[in-house]
Amino acid sequence: MSSHDELRKKMSNRTTVTEFLLLGFSDVRELQILHFMVFLVLYLAALTGNLLIIIAIALDHHLHTPMYFFLMSLSILDLGSISVTIPKSMANSLMNTRSISYSGCVAQVFFLVFFAVAEFSLLTIMAYDRYVAICKPLHYETIMNRRACVQMAASAWISVILYASLHTENTFSITFCGGNMVDQFFCEIPQLLKLACSNSYFNEVGVIGFGVCLALICFVFIIVTYVQILTKVLRIPSEQGRHKTFSTCLPHLIVISMFVSTAVFAYMKPISSSPSALDLVVAVLYSVLPPVMNPIIYSIRNKEIKASLRKLTGVRI
Repeated sequence: MSSHDELRKKMSNRTTVTEFLLLGFSDVRELQILHFMVFLVLYLAALTGNLLIIIAIALDHHLHTPMYFFLMSLSILDLGSISVTIPKSMANSLMNTRSISYSGCVAQVFFLVFFAVAEFSLLTIMAYDRYVAICKPLHYETIMNRRACVQMAASAWISVILYASLHTENTFSITFCGGNMVDQFFCEIPQLLKLACSNSYFNEVGVIGFGVCLALICFVFIIVTYVQILTKVLRIPSEQGRHKTFSTCLPHLIVISMFVSTAVFAYMKPISSSPSALDLVVAVLYSVLPPVMNPIIYSIRNKEIKASLRKLTGVRI
């Protein structure tokens, strides 16, 4: 068969996709209910933790500083990111279905990219904030003033909107020849590309490559920033001073490590031809774990947050 005939055969196999079928956790009804309950607990934990941090920072004027402004922004992003995937997966398990509309899949891809890239951008800005606070304390209020903080956050959000729009447009401009079965419990770009006709997804691969380069630049910036912070901290003469200074950075370091490690593990491993339990576990780790754990990490390690939450809830933390 000639290449022209093969191409014509593939073109004839094209179908207009109106919906996608997501990967279910189980076909057993009892396990579907269990999945719903587990995700409900995780979702409520993420909502409660992040909302408490947002309210605590908003109501406590002592926390109206750049570090807590960015922390509040991080909690907002965490609320958004977990709300993109978990509610739909819970609803599908409860109603014993696997479908998601074409427009729903488009929305998932856009917001997944938006919240993930915005969070990494914000973590990069937060690293710079800690660098200025520790390495240039006399210039901190001048450099990290209210206007500068708003401009950095706004610039990151606008850039991310453009990048997420480009990603989404390229992903759904491809031709789907491989059916509509997505081997993931949400619309994930690598799984959608598996459904593409050959040679129809090179633009999206280029956008992904560009994003990886930007992510590497941000990651190197964070590493260099923390090397300088550690060098400065080690020069502090008193052990108490070193501990107090480094304690303001430790939650941020833990959050960055968790975010980067789960994302790298999820996207650097080879894409399997058929769905596996490992793929599901990894997807849950990088899409659910950070929004649930971030409020816990910051509230446990931060005395100001703990004090504010204690006043807000009346519960000793």
